[in-house]
Amino acid sequence: MISTLLKKHNFNLVYDSQKVFRLILEAMSNPLRIVHIGKYADKLYGDYPVLLAVAMTLLDNEVSFSCDDRSLPDEIASLTLAKREKTEYSDFVFVIKPDDIKTAIENVKYGTLSDPHKSATVIILNDGEPTLHLMFSGPGINGRKSVQATETVIDAIALRDAQNYEYPQGVDLIFVSGFGELFAIPRLTRVEV
Repeated sequence: MISTLLKKHNFNLVYDSQKVFRLILEAMSNPLRIVHIGKYADKLYGDYPVLLAVAMTLLDNEVSFSCDDRSLPDEIASLTLAKREKTEYSDFVFVIKPDDIKTAIENVKYGTLSDPHKSATVIILNDGEPTLHLMFSGPGINGRKSVQATETVIDAIALRDAQNYEYPQGVDLIFVSGFGELFAIPRLTRVEV
């Protein structure tokens, strides 16, 4: 079944996934650095090829995911064999609509003090226009970094920070645009107001 579904896509599960994984790893290691996965996402079809490229890179049959869309979860489950779960049990949470960010972040799993790695990664579609400058600091950022952010990014960070996770608990955020620009805000990256 997977091979039949892959035939309609040109995305290579080995080579393209490795390249996208390296770019995601670069984004996670260097918070707020924008990487471009668009040329790999262009090999996929559907409404959200960039999100599908991220899913095909990070998900497999041993992890779970949730998604607020109607059609994307079926395609993700078919191509990755990952299990669909409710947000509170998911390892990866895909958020397409900005209105669903609040529900996702308030219900996402954030690990425990003894098992902080049992937290979720939230992947958010970020297609708005940058409106505000924010100052960030934390691991992977040399000193402080000023970035223009969209309303989606600002809302997601504010909601995540409002949860007051106790270190080392937390949630990692990955933002991706429809054009393939991807950047990450790991759990220890903080906004300076």
